[in-house]
Amino acid sequence: MSAPVAQRRRAGRAGYAFVAAYLALLIAFGVVPTGYAISFAFTDAGGGFTGFTNFLTAARDFRFAAAAGHVALYLVLWLAALVVFVVALALLLHRLGTRATGRTLRLLYYLPGALAGAASVLVWLFMLDPAVSPAGFLLRGLGFGTFGEVVALDHLPVLFTLIAFWTGAGGWIVVLYGALNTVSPDVLEAARIDGAGAWKTAWHIQIPLLRKWIVYMVILAFAGGTQLFVEPQLLAQASVGVAGRDYSLNQLSYDFAFQYDDVGTAAAISVELLVVSVCAAAVFVTRSRFFDAD
Repeated sequence: MSAPVAQRRRAGRAGYAFVAAYLALLIAFGVVPTGYAISFAFTDAGGGFTGFTNFLTAARDFRFAAAAGHVALYLVLWLAALVVFVVALALLLHRLGTRATGRTLRLLYYLPGALAGAASVLVWLFMLDPAVSPAGFLLRGLGFGTFGEVVALDHLPVLFTLIAFWTGAGGWIVVLYGALNTVSPDVLEAARIDGAGAWKTAWHIQIPLLRKWIVYMVILAFAGGTQLFVEPQLLAQASVGVAGRDYSLNQLSYDFAFQYDDVGTAAAISVELLVVSVCAAAVFVTRSRFFDAD
């Protein structure tokens, strides 16, 4: 056996080993729990098959429609903010190139993502209280005198969008910035010679080349957004009921499981969220021709 062939085979075995490790974790922490949730969604406490009874129980709950509306509004705001501002900031970083300012901004954008979800919400709880926040003067200038006024129900979609963007956008800015670095400098130089300014170059060349990365970002952000739980749950405790314990579908599922001991209905809500995320991902992939060769 020649040396190049043996080297290729060793590389292939290493690749299979990495994939096998990923598949083992995927099955243990993804496929198996999903299978459990689906089985619970179609059975009762005694293990008997109930059809769609658990799904109907969840849909008929007086809190279900409101929680679904809250999550839908949050998703619209979150995805719009993510696409517009992440792409814009990534383009700005790329314009700055390797300057010290660009390196500093990349670090600053990425730092909030180092905080876990619960920790970031606690930071925001401090920032949203006019009595103790360093930005209290700004909150009072906007007419908010108390923490309860800031976290009023009508304000929650915007607040949750701000929290999600602060914690999650930095990583995506860095990812899109890396994708922009793969664009051939010759293409950008040709556009500059043809008289295209920064706006036309971004709109007609860079953003189209980022299409697949943007779609990938939207798919993951949509799936994560449907799982809204930590932010409203902690806010409900901090605001002493101003923000309800059933604001999101995940909170409602949590209450069914741990307050009412109704695991079947809780699992049904989880399965519904899974189906919605999978269907949305399928729409994004097919409409964007995600797997088409460029």
